[in-house]
This record gives sequence, C-alpha cells and structure tokens, in this order.
Amino acid sequence: MTAAQLTLVQIDNYGPWTVTPEPRREMDLQTLQSRLFADLAQYIGNRGGYVFFTRFDNMVAVTNGLDRRDHELLQESVGNRFPVSVSLGIGVDEVPIEALETATERVQAAGSAQSAERSEALAGEFRDGDAAGDDDVSIAHFDVNDATGKYTDRLNEFDSFINIEHGYASLMRYMREEHGALSFFVGGDNVIAACPDLTRGDYLAAIDHVADDADVQLKVGVGEGATPHEAGYDAKHALEDCRYEGTLVEFA
Repeated sequence: MTAAQLTLVQIDNYGPWTVTPEPRREMDLQTLQSRLFADLAQYIGNRGGYVFFTRFDNMVAVTNGLDRRDHELLQESVGNRFPVSVSLGIGVDEVPIEALETATERVQAAGSAQSAERSEALAGEFRDGDAAGDDDVSIAHFDVNDATGKYTDRLNEFDSFINIEHGYASLMRYMREEHGALSFFVGGDNVIAACPDLTRGDYLAAIDHVADDADVQLKVGVGEGATPHEAGYDAKHALEDCRYEGTLVEFA
C-alpha cells in the first residue's frame, strides 16, 4: 500500500508585502517567485522529493523521505536568502488529496495567509521511515502523444499552449475527483501526478476521459518507490516503454 507525504509551502503575508509600502514591479515579483521555486526544487529535489509551483505563492511538495529537520532547514534557508518567509504544513495519507487537506488545515490553523502575525509555522505529521516498505509513493508521468507533430510544429505557441493546458485541466480535475490524485503541469507536454494505488484500467479510463473531453491523447508511465525521485524515475522509464511499445499505460 502506498502513502504520500504532502507538504504545503505557503509564503507568509505575501499579498500585503507585494503592495507595501507601494505596489512592487510585476517582473520583480515574478523573478522572486521563480527564484524561490528554483531554490525549493533544488533543496527538496536533492533529498529525493518533488515540488510543484501551483500558484507560486503556494507550492505543493511530495516529501516522502524528508523529516522535520529537513523542513526546518528549508525554512531557515528561505529566511536567509529571501525577503519573505514560508510556512509549512505536512500530511500523510494513502490518498494524496487527503494528505494535502491535512497539510492545508495545519497551515490555516496557524493563521491567515495575509496575517503579519504568522511567520514560519511548521506543523503536521511525518511518514515513519522505519515503518515504510519499499514502495511508499506512487508517481505517474503523463505526456501528450505526438505533441510536436500535432501542436509545436503546426500551431503558434499560444494555440499550442491552449491545447496542452486544456488537456492538463481535464486530467487534473478527473484524477482529483475520481481518485484523489494530484496532477501537476511540469512544462512542455508533461504532467506528473501523485497517485494512490491505481490499476491499468483506472489510468486507461483517465486517458479516455481526456481524449473525449479535451481531444488530447495521453500516455502514462507509472512507478513506485521509497521517495518521489525513485518512483518518478521509474515512471519515466515506464513512459519510454510506452513510446517503444506503442502502448498507452506501462508500469515500471
């Protein structure tokens, strides 16, 4: 049985900060957000985790393998390098959306996202590494069949983006509503999802839904491992098997 450890990363008091003492230049804010995400990706990635930007002022990380001290050091590093701090909530559950719900409740209980009183809150539970098996987290890596031929080499970039985003939105909503999985766009034509234990039929149904709803054809590789990196790397190899075999779903 797999179980995901989810961490919600929320910038403290970010909305008010962006307009104090007066509204800040938008590209300066975009630069700060992208640099913060890059630092989080490097820090969490070096410890075997995954982080996704979502709305940038809020980011979601799959942190199986990271403990409380890792999270404390992350907050310390952000505080030393950026003019903002971050609060962290952590949850563990077999269903990723339930883990994220718990993580979110922990952060919300510490104070509002726009409260000057909340700073570097850290609350939640951590997966017990000693009790974990070899296959602790399930990662699915989706991509679009022949995105280059259908979109990149035929359409202007904005229309290509619309088509890819339409497929992503359809998949994201379906996987969350049907299975409690969390799917994240990671660039190009790729989507990575943290999933509960799902069958080949479950993944085929998701692919069929997106094809019918958004007219976008997907394929997916699925992996499991002790950390998101291990599971995701196996998922990448499974996705290559899809390309080689001409299949839609492959498990590592």
